[in-house]
Amino acid sequence: MSLTLHAAQTIVTAALAEARSRSARPLAVIVLDAGGLPVAFAREDGASLFRHDIARAKAMGALGMGDDTRILAERAKGNPAFFQSVSVAVGGNIAFSPGGVLIRARGAIIGAVGISGDTGECDELCAFAGLKAAGFDLENNK
Repeated sequence: MSLTLHAAQTIVTAALAEARSRSARPLAVIVLDAGGLPVAFAREDGASLFRHDIARAKAMGALGMGDDTRILAERAKGNPAFFQSVSVAVGGNIAFSPGGVLIRARGAIIGAVGISGDTGECDELCAFAGLKAAGFDLENNK
């Protein structure tokens, strides 16, 4: 199964709706396919300049390391030298903050969503809302 444009757009729309329901700061949301190519993206009015880059780095980090960025951030605390090396090796295209979430179908990684603009926790909750709205099973997303 591959990630469709329709599913990616649903993720973005639902994530932004969740953000508005939480009165979150303006967000940038990007959905990447399994190869790291963008499928859908939106930046809300008022989102700061680097939000797109940070959202993409969260999604790419999740894809490249095979785990959600919340997990990567926890692992980085215990091995900062390794994760600093990873960041250098990938030209800084990785972010260690919640909000980068893998998209799985039948156990296979088919993409990732990255969100930036509010707290990492809020960004991540918005990503989960987008995945749920697009019909992805969050219980089996690991």
